[in-house]
Amino acid sequence: MSYHLQVSIDPNSGFCFGVVYAIDMAEEILATEGYLYCLGDIVHNDEEVERLKNKGLRIISNDDLKNLKGEKVLIRAHGEAPETYKIALQNDITLIDASCPVVLKLQNRIKNSYDNQDKILIFGKHGHAEVIGLQGQTNNHALVFQDIAELDGVDLPQEITLYSQTTKSADKFYQIKDELINRGYTLKANDTICRQVSNRNEELQHFVKNFDRIIFVSGKKSSNGKVLYEVCRQHNPNTYFISHSEELEPNLFQPNDRVGICGATSTPMWLMKEVKEKLELF
Repeated sequence: MSYHLQVSIDPNSGFCFGVVYAIDMAEEILATEGYLYCLGDIVHNDEEVERLKNKGLRIISNDDLKNLKGEKVLIRAHGEAPETYKIALQNDITLIDASCPVVLKLQNRIKNSYDNQDKILIFGKHGHAEVIGLQGQTNNHALVFQDIAELDGVDLPQEITLYSQTTKSADKFYQIKDELINRGYTLKANDTICRQVSNRNEELQHFVKNFDRIIFVSGKKSSNGKVLYEVCRQHNPNTYFISHSEELEPNLFQPNDRVGICGATSTPMWLMKEVKEKLELF
């Protein structure tokens, strides 16, 4: 049976500028030197990581860094804590810093806040690379939470300063802000969500309404992927989350369905094109 699906890719999906910058930098060095170390996955997308590993990218952990000497190491868009820069200096490591400018600006703001002795809360995902870097600006004194319920029963100071990981949901950030004010805290709230991410949120709301089904392509580790997938699902309940084209099943579709493909800020365009080609074969 032939489904004759009409398939379109969201023109605004694909890498954000921070990821483009990091990957361009990596590819440039790989082309001339044949290999490059990278602290953690360069992007939260296994397919893209695999592609770059095949070109010579070597993914290492922060523990591996301590045993490395005299090499070049890429810092990805998520940024790193001050400790990383210290180790690099001790081990004669050249850091290729591809930290996203939006993240660097936020690290700076949090550091200044901490130096002013603010009591800092960070709305972000526990253990996320960006959040570790942000918390590092406060000597790990900031309190990280990913849900307001985590703050129930926590003895917080009366005056608190709130920041957010750059890829969190803006709506959820403002709900948290209002709730903390309702609980009687004196709050300095800093909306530090990347506008490239929050604008995409609005663009997707319009995009997904034009289709019978939506295929949302993202790595499972992507925080931003989880946020944007929920946006798609709210505005088009027939939304399916996949990480690669093998997960597609013809029985998800009706003949002549209009299908929209979109993705996270860490989803490569080549992967969405691959999904489109497979759908067109159904």
